[in-house]
Amino acid sequence: MDADAPSHDSTHDTERDRSAAPVEGRRRRSRSVRVLAGAAVVTTLVLLVSTFVVQPFLIPSSSMAPTLRIGDRVLVNKLAYRFGNHPERGDVVVFDGTGSFVREEETGGDPLTSLLRAAGAATGLVDPPGTDYVKRVIGVGGDRVRCCDERGRLEVNGVPVTEEYLYEGDAPSAVPFDIRVPEGRLWVMGDHRSDSSDSRDHLGSPGGGTVPVDRVVGRVDWIGWPADRWTALAGAGTGGRG
Repeated sequence: MDADAPSHDSTHDTERDRSAAPVEGRRRRSRSVRVLAGAAVVTTLVLLVSTFVVQPFLIPSSSMAPTLRIGDRVLVNKLAYRFGNHPERGDVVVFDGTGSFVREEETGGDPLTSLLRAAGAATGLVDPPGTDYVKRVIGVGGDRVRCCDERGRLEVNGVPVTEEYLYEGDAPSAVPFDIRVPEGRLWVMGDHRSDSSDSRDHLGSPGGGTVPVDRVVGRVDWIGWPADRWTALAGAGTGGRG
């Protein structure tokens, strides 16, 4: 009996050790599942916030310099024009140019690629879709916007506009224009007038260069990155309604 005892204990120990590995494996898998579930929840929350509340937007060009620079990541307030509010003169907005700045037939493409790009743009990790633009609102529905007066200034409803946000050395416009903005639409221009494709370049397009209000994604309220550029954007009034 005594001779058999060590053998029995050894077998018992061996069996106990074998059972530890599957348990530990199950614990590791459980932790991995919890981490993945947590990551999925965070990603879902980020996408929901980006879709309905605040969306990061990567500035891809210098058309809004000096206000916004290439590589700035701005935060677009998507609730700014909900609940009866409307874009105002001086607001910097992001809008979908489909049907005004971009022809409808140019917006096709691989659906999966478009979806992935949209998801990346929603988190500010990649350039925005080619149909998204960032410009400053110069005129709203009913406004008469013209350039330029005898002193070379832009006018809104006959009132000269002091555009302190203009890129240094730029004129208000090298292209003369005189337009009445239809109701429900906006006349938009970049702050870097000599390097901006804006409403002036689409006078012959549907809408005469104006953008439908319902195509506005939101208002640019903050520069979030880089850190030394953290600031809130304040709308600069561009004249009174006549």
